[in-house]
Amino acid sequence: MSLMQTKFTRCLAGTQRGAFSFLTALLVGVTAGRVNAAGGAGARCDRACLEGLVDQYLAALAAHDPSRLPLAKSVKYTENGQMLKLGDGIWGPAGSQGGYRLIVADPEAGQVGCLTVVEENGHPAIVGLRLKVADRLISEIEAIIARKAHDAWVKPEGLIDHPILREALAPSERRSRAEMIAITNSYFEGLEQATDRLTPFAPNCTRVENGNVTANNPEGPSPIHKMTAGEQFATGFSKFITHIRERRFPVVDEERGLVFAIIFFDHAGTVKTVTLTDGTTFTVPPPYDTPYTFLIGELFKIKDGKIHRIEAVLLPVPYGMPSGWSGQP
Repeated sequence: MSLMQTKFTRCLAGTQRGAFSFLTALLVGVTAGRVNAAGGAGARCDRACLEGLVDQYLAALAAHDPSRLPLAKSVKYTENGQMLKLGDGIWGPAGSQGGYRLIVADPEAGQVGCLTVVEENGHPAIVGLRLKVADRLISEIEAIIARKAHDAWVKPEGLIDHPILREALAPSERRSRAEMIAITNSYFEGLEQATDRLTPFAPNCTRVENGNVTANNPEGPSPIHKMTAGEQFATGFSKFITHIRERRFPVVDEERGLVFAIIFFDHAGTVKTVTLTDGTTFTVPPPYDTPYTFLIGELFKIKDGKIHRIEAVLLPVPYGMPSGWSGQP
């Protein structure tokens, strides 16, 4: 079932940069301690190094051979929030890779993210990948995998390369690392508070979830799909999303204006009806009228202080499940 079809999803109209000043101040202290995380005692892993490690990882995955990777002794691997032995899970059935691959590099934090498509015994799956690198060795691997074989709504063929996600920003269009995190976090605050007054959206903000265009889709199956993300937020639809938790922002690509966030959306099942801002009401449909959680890897394009595009990989998980990375930034 589409997160958008039953959910009325997200995005908003712009707020001034000053709205983020308090959260930005808090985040400066958090991010300052992450400088040169990839450097350590060895050479720092720059953008080319991080992107090369993603290519190397996906080649090793296709060969079913993690020994091909430069791994730290204490490397940790999770797949859809579950800790696994590296070589288990997708490593068994993984085969060819699709043509879509978007890499988000963060040399300052020593982290890199990737959205791509991988086949498992002929079944396509959307993969959100995060690698943490120290001394040019991979120390953390986190995979979020939405499998078409498990959910017909997963649409790998809908992932299309968009130049806006790869373009480098002009210096005047960039924002600080802490402010980019604050802007991304305001998206989740807007959803929790069911308002369009907290999040700075570009006028035509588009969102794609599991390959489906769920905001700013002229050919969408319902009026809500045709709305921009900001227009959707303005309806106040999201009151049945009761908690957005374990918010992490591990990969921040300042050069390209990209933030890769990993979060959970909890639906407690206690909200039975929602009154929209225009006064109309709707009954919360299943499965969101029962305890229900999504694990989501969500990518945000931030240009000139506004969210222009969102791409997400998501899947349902047991209600209240932890990520296995609690306490991580």
